[in-house]
Amino acid sequence: MGFTDFFKRKQPKYDTTNIRVTDLDVGFVFEYDLSSWEVQASYEYDWGDNYFSKEYKINNGSKTLFLSVEDDDEISLSVCDKIKVRELGEKVLADLLSDQKPPTTLTYKDKKYFLDQESPGYFNDKARGEDWVEFISWDFVDESGEYIVTIEQWDEKEFEASAGKAIKEFEISNILPK
Repeated sequence: MGFTDFFKRKQPKYDTTNIRVTDLDVGFVFEYDLSSWEVQASYEYDWGDNYFSKEYKINNGSKTLFLSVEDDDEISLSVCDKIKVRELGEKVLADLLSDQKPPTTLTYKDKKYFLDQESPGYFNDKARGEDWVEFISWDFVDESGEYIVTIEQWDEKEFEASAGKAIKEFEISNILPK
């Protein structure tokens, strides 16, 4: 590498002295819930009106979770695990398949959740070189507002679900770039 090549190196898009959760990318490592996690994949969501959010597939060596990062005036974070839609009850899946409408309430692991919002949007996985894919998402929250269940519809009869909880930015620490 010559002297002029040093100046041509790609500069990071973040402040290297103050890396935040909004700076995460594939290969980054961080601490959460007394464990080290590595970002394995990065996804982007377009919710319309120039509003985007990110989701990261993270792994600590024994478990894979999904970290959602929304930056709309303030940072909102959630950590979720993929679940089977049938775990939400037979009636939920039957209603989704017949009416393509979510229930107003559902029960998961003995906790009652309430429909909070319906969000049509587009999903992109840049690593796979895919085009934006249209989908719809329904978010359910418990009475405390801390626990979340999300149902996503990707095709007429294709549904996915996840369950998790909202977290605070300070719960993620020691972020190291790749």
